[in-house]
Amino acid sequence: MTTKTVYLGGKGVTKRIAIGGGAPVSVQTMWKEGITDLATDNEKLDRILRELNDLSMIGCDIVRFAVPDVASAQGLCLLAERTSMPLVADIHFDYKLALECLKGNVAAIRINPGNIGSVENTRTVVEACRENGVAIRIGINSGSLPKDLQEQIAAGQISRAQGLCETSAREAAIFEDLKFDQYVVSMKSSDVNETIQCNKFYAEKYNNPLHLGVTEAGPLIGGIVKSSIAFSTLLNQGIGDTIRVSLSSSPENEVVAGINILKECGKRAGGVKLVSCPRCGRIGFDVHAFVDRWQNRLLAMDKDITVAVMGCVVNGPGEGRHADLGIAGTNDKAIIFKKGKIVRTIDAKDADKVFEEELNSL
Repeated sequence: MTTKTVYLGGKGVTKRIAIGGGAPVSVQTMWKEGITDLATDNEKLDRILRELNDLSMIGCDIVRFAVPDVASAQGLCLLAERTSMPLVADIHFDYKLALECLKGNVAAIRINPGNIGSVENTRTVVEACRENGVAIRIGINSGSLPKDLQEQIAAGQISRAQGLCETSAREAAIFEDLKFDQYVVSMKSSDVNETIQCNKFYAEKYNNPLHLGVTEAGPLIGGIVKSSIAFSTLLNQGIGDTIRVSLSSSPENEVVAGINILKECGKRAGGVKLVSCPRCGRIGFDVHAFVDRWQNRLLAMDKDITVAVMGCVVNGPGEGRHADLGIAGTNDKAIIFKKGKIVRTIDAKDADKVFEEELNSL
């Protein structure tokens, strides 16, 4: 299902990316701390800029920031002046905060028209975004449905998924009346099936790009499971143009999870594919520590290869024989193997250095 194209970014140093229209499915995350003090805390500002760069290096395309007050809006503008990462302002209740963000190079505004105050407030934001060439994301979740739809759901007349779809259609109609088409629609529920159904309902009727997400998905494992089921079901039906794995965890984990879901669904090709064993009583090599040290570096590399990190020499080269490069160990020794053949035996203390040498040689 090909949707229309929405563009984010392109102002100042911000890179321009496309959502929908056959563009690659993009990966988003949300920043996990406040930014009210960036105007006075240069150290924090520089740290966040470095971390945004790190997120970009491992494959993140877009980062959203909560903007609950004017100081946060000003902080977001400071970041947007200095990073190539497209930044999205997450606005609730006060439409004037969106206008404050539009004074900078913010790439998109996320609003929930249902809590922004009035249709006139929404219209004001839309016109300001049009003037500044900024996209909008309509964000609807199961806790913000109009009263009449809530009553129909309670009476069993419609499902919650249908209510989410109808709410999105109503809000999008405002944008269409204003002849503004640079918007993405997001309908989220903490229930996997509701998330799947509302996005399917919407995709059957409209061609706006869809942002996929399971809201309040939970901690690392549970959240990844929910998101994997919802996203794979929809993506394999051609539904979904950008994703965010919502986790009670770090932005890095959200991005890594999202990228891996896209790769397994055949929606993102290339890059390093990392496989590793789960460890067992036969362990001779600290797989977990090695993966922790190397994962982000590997994801940031522009190499279309498979890397295997295995716990022991008993099964390592065999189970990882498909890998372009692999490492396994036993006691104080480690082996480097390529396509299942051992090419070097080294002291375990030299594992990182030798692994890097062999990686750079590929």
